Amino acid sequence: MSASPILITGGAQRLGRHCAERLRDEGHPVIVSYRREREELETLRSRGIVTLQADFASQAGIEDFLERLRAETTSLRAIVHNASDWAPDVDGPEAGDNFERLFRVHMLAPYLINLGARPLLEACSEPMSDIVHMTDYVAHKGSRKHAAYAATKAGLENLTLSFAAMYAPTIQVNAIAPAMIMLNEDDDEAYAEKARAKSAMDMIPGPGVIYQSLRYLLDNRYVTGVTLPVDGGRHLR
Repeated sequence: MSASPILITGGAQRLGRHCAERLRDEGHPVIVSYRREREELETLRSRGIVTLQADFASQAGIEDFLERLRAETTSLRAIVHNASDWAPDVDGPEAGDNFERLFRVHMLAPYLINLGARPLLEACSEPMSDIVHMTDYVAHKGSRKHAAYAATKAGLENLTLSFAAMYAPTIQVNAIAPAMIMLNEDDDEAYAEKARAKSAMDMIPGPGVIYQSLRYLLDNRYVTGVTLPVDGGRHLR
């Protein structure tokens, strides 16, 4: 029997892409969702990673993705909800639209996908399967400029508890809450120095620490309903 694939939403770039490639290196079949076409997708496709376009900013887009996912595979080993939108808060009439979009991407999409893809997870040939929500350090701290982002990531973290209770004992549901894992290409050294100073570890570790955390959750058969912080000890500052 062939291995069941691992789905990573938002898997075309940064943390999602790194995890997708590492999983593929280890022989796992991988499916990634992506918002828009980009050059990196051709590299993923050349390695046998299945790519599915998805618009999680609308319920219709989420439901369309679920239909195409079911057409692509009859089972899943895991779902990693990595799709995210780091949108700042806005004033005026657009504020509500901004919040609703972040709610759909960070909460409604994982909620509907978890419900709709449960039969795929239960059809996995392995004894157990996993759901991993990628949340954020700011879910506990809040944010002056990204309040809607922080609130919807906190909502995703709470969904971790509900789905862990609903889906035990056959499906483990956990979360990873990172903080400043990697820089953007246009970040200068002054920004990097300021970012490093926020953590007790005084470093920007790179995406490998997220893959290590994901690997731990996928490999451990006695962990569910927890949020694993990967923040370098920010709470110690």
